[in-house]
Amino acid sequence: MTVERIAVGVATPYDVTVGRGLIDDLSRWLPAAGGRRRAAVVTTAPVAQHYAAPVTAGLEAAGLVVYLQDVPDGEPAKSLAVLGGLYDWLASIPLGRGDLIVALGGGVVTDLAGFVAATWHRGVRVMHVPTTLLAQVDAAIGGKTGINLVAGKNLVGAFHQPVAVVADIATLETLPARELRAGMAEVIKCGFIRDPIILDLIERDPVAALDPSGDVLVELARRAVAVKAQIVAADVFERGDRALLNYGHTLGHALETLTAYTRYRHGEAVGLGMRFAAHVSELTGVAAPGLHDRTTRILTKVGLPIVADPVDSDEVFAVMARDKKVRDGLQLVLCTRPGEADVVAAPARRLLTTALTGLQRR
Repeated sequence: MTVERIAVGVATPYDVTVGRGLIDDLSRWLPAAGGRRRAAVVTTAPVAQHYAAPVTAGLEAAGLVVYLQDVPDGEPAKSLAVLGGLYDWLASIPLGRGDLIVALGGGVVTDLAGFVAATWHRGVRVMHVPTTLLAQVDAAIGGKTGINLVAGKNLVGAFHQPVAVVADIATLETLPARELRAGMAEVIKCGFIRDPIILDLIERDPVAALDPSGDVLVELARRAVAVKAQIVAADVFERGDRALLNYGHTLGHALETLTAYTRYRHGEAVGLGMRFAAHVSELTGVAAPGLHDRTTRILTKVGLPIVADPVDSDEVFAVMARDKKVRDGLQLVLCTRPGEADVVAAPARRLLTTALTGLQRR
């Protein structure tokens, strides 16, 4: 078993462990900490069916009493109602300040459980065991947690770093194909903003890139994790370069919000957002011609959508303007060339409208 441990150099450092079969020996990857007695595992029913037993066994091997709680599948779980239910559950255990919360599932679960951990007793430890590609390379790393409001995605949240992230690539073998493709959008994003070898690997063999049993996907995940770890360590609270990780997300979040989180998987919306951003990059002269075509080609190769449903531009731009990352006016992350990106003030509305209209056709 090949295992890669990638350090995230924040104030309290932790490792992201990437490999196969990690869940079967979970206690090995759990950092030692005195006084920990209970573990509250937050998961979903589909994930629990496959992985609740080995995760429970691993935590019990570490001497913990384990409690398990399912939450709804998908973005509806990131709600105030579900959050309140989890607080009541933790009180009933009761989970103490020295105990542990474990997020077992995709990005929704790591976002939600991470926020619960950040706010329960003003902060308890959380360990992420992500079971989707999107969570393994993005959501579980960096300490950003949050829940959604009707007004927008992740408008309520906190920074709360995990004590460990265990990314078992073998869990992707039970992941629906659509979810695996959606997660690939976050990998592609890392290629455009920092590591262009990612893009080369996908273009060379897109079938292998989506094969959880092969070596290519492991390498892609390792590279994407390394990109995020490096950027997060340099800018924990998103005051500078960490904003580059939002490439494709400003429009992506708007599309999710306007469709009530039911039309697109998160990665699908991000992929559309990257195509939009690539077009804006070319229209403004930030990038040379060819970026938009390459983006479209790579998204197509991995089966991600490249055409958005018709949307009202006024509504889209209104939601984008409410984005939590907006400070002195709307800003966008634009790619200057594969492997490099920058945060710039949004260009003229007519250019954004042109790019948005272009997103509604091939």
